[in-house]
Amino acid sequence: MKGLIFMHMADALISPAVGAATYAASAAAAGISIYRLESEDRLRPELTSKRLPTMAVMSSLVFAGQMVNYTIPGTGSSGHLCGGLLLTALLGPWAGFLSMAAVLIIQCLFFADGGLLALGANLWNMAFYGCFAGYYLIYRPILGAKRLKAPVKLTLASVLGCVLSLQLGAFSVVIETSLSGVIELPFGAFLVLMQPIHLAIGAVEGLITAAVLVFVYNARPELLPDLQGSESSPGKFSLRSTLAVLAIVAAVTGGGLSLLASGNPDGLEWSLFGNSEAGYSENMGLDEDAYGIDSPASRTAGGIQEKTAFLPDYGFAGGSGEPLGTSVSGIAGAAMVAVLAGLVCLCGSLLRRRGVGKK
Repeated sequence: MKGLIFMHMADALISPAVGAATYAASAAAAGISIYRLESEDRLRPELTSKRLPTMAVMSSLVFAGQMVNYTIPGTGSSGHLCGGLLLTALLGPWAGFLSMAAVLIIQCLFFADGGLLALGANLWNMAFYGCFAGYYLIYRPILGAKRLKAPVKLTLASVLGCVLSLQLGAFSVVIETSLSGVIELPFGAFLVLMQPIHLAIGAVEGLITAAVLVFVYNARPELLPDLQGSESSPGKFSLRSTLAVLAIVAAVTGGGLSLLASGNPDGLEWSLFGNSEAGYSENMGLDEDAYGIDSPASRTAGGIQEKTAFLPDYGFAGGSGEPLGTSVSGIAGAAMVAVLAGLVCLCGSLLRRRGVGKK
């Protein structure tokens, strides 16, 4: 099972050694995030009650958003929401990274979206850069500017932060495949294809992120901690109403808008295989049925996914009932991600209570 759809890397693109290294890096980031989240809960236990529903709703929204590919005009390619910066803007980097981990784990295990061997790489490429690099280098500094209005700051920070995050993620894919020894992918040619297309994809994601954050700012600005203390206002809706609207958007996106997703290959697929069937270039021109690395580790990982993925490629097994399968996948996946993200959020509270009980 190659498992290459959307921006997620397939096992065929990564060697076991590189896969193990990226697992270690992503596990370290997750461990630090859990520790920091637990520390925050210990200092401010009242945060948990607000963070839990926000984490669940926003994680499900990102899952649903990733199912809707948007066309990049004139290229024969498409892109989709990544979501790391969006989650971090509302939850902070630690909870944001763990929320992205919940999304990617559910996608990998139950929908065969991205390889199991490549899960560590996908966590690093799609979660780490948005939740930490894009946030600390772009989003947070811009939000601290004093002369710009909040909607302007949110828009600039979102677009520039998402562009940086996707550029770094795309570059990491090139590095990881190069280190893995995928000989069909000359480093320079792959780089030239990956970076410009993800520049366009990142710009669109930035606009989507900005739209969500501006809505949140108008509805419930307390959900944007980086604006607190300077431009906070009561907001138009209650916290419950705001989260209810976002939950409805997630359900409609996963269950309905996902049916309208672009059929063009995403930036990674497009770089590897092109889109000659639609009259565009072949790019790297790889054979979709025979490319990359075949290893015992990748075969084992693929076998595990075949057993766990009950809706492979976001549809029913065998391809029957395609529209219904997509809608069911969107709704079921969003619900599973919400539950997993909620459980992750509770970990800090449980660890804090255990620590108190030992004293």
